Amino acid sequence: MEQVKEFLHLSHKQIPKPPTDEQLASLREKYTQAGQGHVFTFYDDLSTSDKASLYSQLSLFDPTYISQLASKALNPPKPTGDGQAPEAALQPLPSSASASILDSSPSDIDRWCSAGLDLIAQNKVAVVLMAGGQGTRLGSSAPKGCYDIGLPSSKSLFQIQAERIRKVEQLAAKKAGVPVESVSVPWYVMTSGPTRGPTEKFFEEHKYFGLRKENVFVFEQGVLPCISNEGKILLESKAKVAVAPDGNGGIYNALISAGVIEDMRRRGVAHIHAYCVDNCLVKVADPVFVGFAAEKDVDIATKAVRKRGAAEPVGLILLKNGRPGVVEYSEICKATAEAEEAPGKLKFRAANIVNHYYSFRFLETIPMWVRGLEHHVARKKIPYADLKTGETVKPEKPNGIKLEQFVFDVFPQLELDKFACMEVRREDEFSPLKNAKGTGEDDPDTSRRDIMAQGKKWVRAAGALVTSEDPEAGIEVSPLMSYGGEGLEGLQGKSIRAPAIIEVE
Repeated sequence: MEQVKEFLHLSHKQIPKPPTDEQLASLREKYTQAGQGHVFTFYDDLSTSDKASLYSQLSLFDPTYISQLASKALNPPKPTGDGQAPEAALQPLPSSASASILDSSPSDIDRWCSAGLDLIAQNKVAVVLMAGGQGTRLGSSAPKGCYDIGLPSSKSLFQIQAERIRKVEQLAAKKAGVPVESVSVPWYVMTSGPTRGPTEKFFEEHKYFGLRKENVFVFEQGVLPCISNEGKILLESKAKVAVAPDGNGGIYNALISAGVIEDMRRRGVAHIHAYCVDNCLVKVADPVFVGFAAEKDVDIATKAVRKRGAAEPVGLILLKNGRPGVVEYSEICKATAEAEEAPGKLKFRAANIVNHYYSFRFLETIPMWVRGLEHHVARKKIPYADLKTGETVKPEKPNGIKLEQFVFDVFPQLELDKFACMEVRREDEFSPLKNAKGTGEDDPDTSRRDIMAQGKKWVRAAGALVTSEDPEAGIEVSPLMSYGGEGLEGLQGKSIRAPAIIEVE
């Protein structure tokens, strides 16, 4: 566990302490032995506070391991043959490891939902939110979860998701016949260095959107040093290493280092739902998904949506060499992408939406396998401190690499009987916010449209008459009113003019 902690930031609230001479000498020796002693080039001339800061930062990393990662990344093994995996090695998940909401019987879905609500009522379900990104593409430097997609209620993504947690707690409590105060779905919010402080402040200012403060746990994902094309750790300045987030796969290190796993153990959590903040339609702590995964007794389950067409650029959930995994669209040839299982139904159609279930028993084992996960390379133009002058250089072409892991890199660790996939309807559960307003795809307008269209569908299904001058106008249904379309019987026979918003009375 101590090794895992080496990869993560110190809490932004901690103030570094100057090292003793012995501590400094020991750390210098570690970096020198690893061929990375240059990081101390300017150390002796730094102020006391800068010395303490640089020492603290360097203490977070194992330089030998970083050098090994750099060597492996910069000198990958040469591929055999054409470098492509044999097409025969790719297969769809078998029916024993998959299910589809589109094809499942209502009795199966009801059974999974009932089991999931029971587990929630027993306080055995937790949620992990990956929320490290900023809204840079959206024209905002704030955390993406703070973004207002333009709903009539002006709710942020964080608020929408918090209210879904509140609602599912209420549904579980009602089913179990217990007070809602006795049901808790803890929410573990993984941020990055730049977004942690603003995220904590946002939650405090909004009183945790009605959730209990003790059930909201904000923590920080890790970073790894940026590496030069020569395999050396880059300094950003005389007193700071250039670092980059370790990808959404860094969630595994962070769960251990931040104490999340220990907190889950203390609470008796057995089932975890993890997802990304930018999906406005996400069913947080989805009882159907949790019940499905629990019934199959798997260690990881994942949600997928049906690929729109053979050319859609999405990663696919499938079997690769007999193991579950995600293969990027660029890794699949045209013939494989277009292969059909039946007329109009692609053979490989399970599109990855980064929406996962984990058993707690599996997450407990993170320290045993986390160092074996693959690191992916991104070649970048990385500003760095010139080791002769100390001046910051802004390169004109890529001068180094950033290393990151993907959350699905762990899938191949599992035997097939411990992995499952649930296909869900895209219009019900997946509308990502990726692009700037006006792009026309995965932007604030499409996110708002999809929530409003879903609400209108629910209201009509409840027996209400929807009228509007604009046939595209929708209805926003508050998550506190309905989690998934239930509880709207009181609207039967009523006339609602869209656009409209339906909040709790």
